[in-house]
Amino acid sequence: MRLGKSAYIKLVKGSTQQDITLDQVKSLLNTYVKVAEKTGEQLDWKFNESSFPYTMDEKIEEENKYLYLKGKNELYNYLIIGNGSEEVDNETVSYIQIVLPDEEYRTPGDQSKGTEFAKYLAQHLKAELHLFNDRVMYFNPRK
Repeated sequence: MRLGKSAYIKLVKGSTQQDITLDQVKSLLNTYVKVAEKTGEQLDWKFNESSFPYTMDEKIEEENKYLYLKGKNELYNYLIIGNGSEEVDNETVSYIQIVLPDEEYRTPGDQSKGTEFAKYLAQHLKAELHLFNDRVMYFNPRK
C-alpha cells in the first residue's frame, strides 16, 4: 500500500465535539451511506452506488487502527481514514485523517470522493478542514 496526500478534519474550538473515535467516524460514514440510499429511493436510482463506491473494512496495523475503503470498480482504488491528535499551542487537537493513494495508484475518483467525504465530516462536526491541496475551509464558528 502506497500512501500519498492527506486531508485533515481538525476538531477545534467551536466544533461539535473535541475528540473522536474511529467507531464514531465509521458511524458518520454509515449515516452518509443511509442518506444516499434515501436519496436514491426518492429518485428511483441507485444513487448510493455512485455516492459511496467503496467497501469499508476496519484494519489494524502496528497498533494503528484505520478504515480501509476499497473501490468497488476501476474508477476508484482506495482511501484510508484514521484518527489521531496533535499538540497545538499547548492544547490537544483531535483530527480525522483521510489519505489518498500515492499518485501512481490514485484515480481522479479517489481524490474527488476523498474531498467530498472530508467536507461532509467537517460540516457535520463543525470542524476546520485542511484539504489535500493545503487550503483550509472553516466550518467551525469563529469570532
